[in-house]
Amino acid sequence: MEKIVEIFINLFGGITSISYGKEILIFLISMTPILELRGGILAAALLNMDPKNSFIICLLGNIIVIPIALYLLDIIFKLLRKIKFFDKIITKIEDKCLSKREQLDKYGYLGLLLFVGIPLPGTGAWTGCFLASLLGMNKKKSAIAAMAGVLMAGIIMMILSFGILKKIF
Repeated sequence: MEKIVEIFINLFGGITSISYGKEILIFLISMTPILELRGGILAAALLNMDPKNSFIICLLGNIIVIPIALYLLDIIFKLLRKIKFFDKIITKIEDKCLSKREQLDKYGYLGLLLFVGIPLPGTGAWTGCFLASLLGMNKKKSAIAAMAGVLMAGIIMMILSFGILKKIF
C-alpha cells in the first residue's frame, strides 16, 4: 500500500504546490478504489500533514463514495456488460467481491461494518458496498454500516500512520 501511495504522490505531487493542494490530493486518494481512506491517511502522514485535519478530509473523501458504490456501481456495471471487453472485467470484479461474501452472509450489517472497518487488502468501502449491492442488502442500512466501518478504519489508520509508523520513521 505504501508503494502505491508513493507512486500516487509522485504522479500527482505537483498539486501540493497550490493552495490546499495537499488536502486535495489526500481527498482524491481517499476516493479511489483500492487506496481509499487508508491510502489517504498514509499519504497525509508521508506529506507531514496535520493529523486531525487529515483524518476529517480522508473520512469525507471515503464516505462520499459510499452512495456511488451502493446506488450507481451496479447500474454502471450492467450498462458496461453490454460491451464484451468490459463484461470480462466486470465478471472478474464480481467474482473477487463475491469471494469475500462469507463475512456478510454470516454477520449481515455487522459483517459489512467489520469488512470495511478492518484495513486489510481487498476490503474497504468500494468493495463492501458493491458486495452489499450484489447480495441485495438494504441500501440505507448498508450505507450506515459502511460509514461506521470507514470511521473505524480511519481510527485504526490514524494510530498506525501518525502514531506507530511515524515514530519508527
